[in-house]
Amino acid sequence: MKRPFARRSFSLVALSAATALSVLAACGSPGGGDEDTSSKATAKIPELGKDQKVSIVFESYNFGQAGPWTDTFNELIGKFEKAHPNIDVTPQKPQGSSPNPATDTVSSLQSQIAAGSPPDVVQLGFSDLDFSIHSLKVKPLDDLVGKDAVQANFDGAKHPFAPTARTLANWDGKTYGVPFVFSTPVLYYNASIFAEAGLDPAKPPKTWDEAQQYARTIVDKTNRDGLYLDCLTKIAKDWCFQSLVRSNGGRVVSENRSTLTYAQPPAVEVLQKAQGWVKDGLTPVLGQKQAYESFARGDIGMFLETSAIQGTFVKGSKGKWDLKAAEMPSFGSKPTVPTNSGASLFILSDDPAKQRAGWELIKFLTSEDAYKTISTKIGYLPLRTGLVDDPNGLADWAKANPLVVPNIAQLARMEPWVSIPGVNYIQVRDGMMDAVEKIVYQGADPQSTLTAALKQGAALLPKA
Repeated sequence: MKRPFARRSFSLVALSAATALSVLAACGSPGGGDEDTSSKATAKIPELGKDQKVSIVFESYNFGQAGPWTDTFNELIGKFEKAHPNIDVTPQKPQGSSPNPATDTVSSLQSQIAAGSPPDVVQLGFSDLDFSIHSLKVKPLDDLVGKDAVQANFDGAKHPFAPTARTLANWDGKTYGVPFVFSTPVLYYNASIFAEAGLDPAKPPKTWDEAQQYARTIVDKTNRDGLYLDCLTKIAKDWCFQSLVRSNGGRVVSENRSTLTYAQPPAVEVLQKAQGWVKDGLTPVLGQKQAYESFARGDIGMFLETSAIQGTFVKGSKGKWDLKAAEMPSFGSKPTVPTNSGASLFILSDDPAKQRAGWELIKFLTSEDAYKTISTKIGYLPLRTGLVDDPNGLADWAKANPLVVPNIAQLARMEPWVSIPGVNYIQVRDGMMDAVEKIVYQGADPQSTLTAALKQGAALLPKA
């Protein structure tokens, strides 16, 4: 195996209106449109020759994160190269300096495309789907390798992809990417703190009102922080915020993705409640990284988070306190609507040989063996969910790690993380989440702050 990861050198070229990629008006939804089932797409790229050498670059934010991510994905790349000795993979993280490397993904790709040196295979978040297809020009896999081959990969040798996961990177009936790493919001909690506070560790809160009561008990009886929701800071993006708002009966963007709706009562109510927790001393005023460290040390009772951080929490708690997990609490009797975090794998290359090599890498990284490694070492939900019941798969791991149970339970009613349309979607999303952060942690007025941010964001959406 080669170096942990290598950054290719390139000049960072500032994008201007003249160099920016054109965007097509979004005429479909992320879930795809009506498929033409009368014919199957045929492969346009040839298979690699037995001795044909190909080098590809794989850009993933997993290579820029501390903890188990980089080591795990370097291990996977090493296994792939051993199985495919004719394909050389250079892994690299996105170019940028954000604390969360995933935040740098799109700007990194824009700069590399403008410089004429983009990576061949990329990992992009679900909220980037519209922009990835219409601006970054990721390639439709159905056209490259054939629809039958794409569906055969989803079906797998033994364990198929979960039905709710396999269409997350579809657009107008075509598959553009293969969903890769994935989670729903999970309520992690410190069972040791629960016991110390006189709470039953076997009965986590089922509603947010109960969570508030538990948090008050924890603060009063243990002098520790009650709860933290990693959905309410700008750096967290909006995947979990969308879930909270949907679970309260609203949306942050309309179903047809034409109108921003996050200043409506359901979103306002969510933020009023969270703001109250901060004012009452139940939620600490911490940034995302600080909150991770605090919970891992055992200083916070409950933490709503993606399972991508599960490995960090397991490592921090091991031998010190008892980590447990539960499904996301509800707003009263309203059903919860989990949305998904995570990303898909896409092909950017225009070179047929690199496209074929990229497809082989994507198949490997979404295989049953790869998910065994990813799930056991990081904590992401295996999208081939049958693995958790397979004695030769992840059954033993799942039995020893009940933290995976809430994720799997929530998958059946999961709704997609909706991508905001247009070239300015990041500014729109960041404006929304900046307002969220100001409301919750700085005490800004919820209604007027959301309304002002929505007005600015609406002006950045594509015109009808």
